[in-house]
Amino acid sequence: MRAFLGIELAPEVKKAIYELQQRLRKYALKGRWKYIENYHLTLKFLDQISMAQWKQIDAAMREVAGGKKPFDLIVSGMGVFAGKGAIRVLWLGLSGDLPELYSLQREIDQALTPLGFPPEKRPYRPHITIGQDIVFECPFDQIRESSGEVHLGLTKVDNIYLFKSEQVQQKRVYSKLSEYQLNG
Repeated sequence: MRAFLGIELAPEVKKAIYELQQRLRKYALKGRWKYIENYHLTLKFLDQISMAQWKQIDAAMREVAGGKKPFDLIVSGMGVFAGKGAIRVLWLGLSGDLPELYSLQREIDQALTPLGFPPEKRPYRPHITIGQDIVFECPFDQIRESSGEVHLGLTKVDNIYLFKSEQVQQKRVYSKLSEYQLNG
């Protein structure tokens, strides 16, 4: 099964993201937009995992999470990863307890590398994807400027999750497989 480790966002933050996304869609000529139930922060993409690997990941993640304290993240800022002719990824940024987030992500990499899940070659850039392959009717900088400051609320990070990612009736669906409580 295809899987990743991530952070679930607070319901009120998801609602605020959705409202911003709907305003941005009005400027779009085309694109693929994320569903509200799929908004999350990825900590590590694992790709395909077996049942045996799931058990190993569970054990490693319980140890990592058990040594970490809960922390706060604020969804703030907006940007893009550019592509050829379209915006490859439209994302929201984060502020708050970022040193704790980076520390958690590093420890996940360290714990999972021996299990066959090496670190990404690129540096970790935490973001929340809200759209992909977007073509706007005007330059993105104009849209960002007209949107003003983006501060969409706080998420208390006290759990991380192993998510399964699957295609169901032409729709990407993320389901929680395991939960790991931060209780250090």
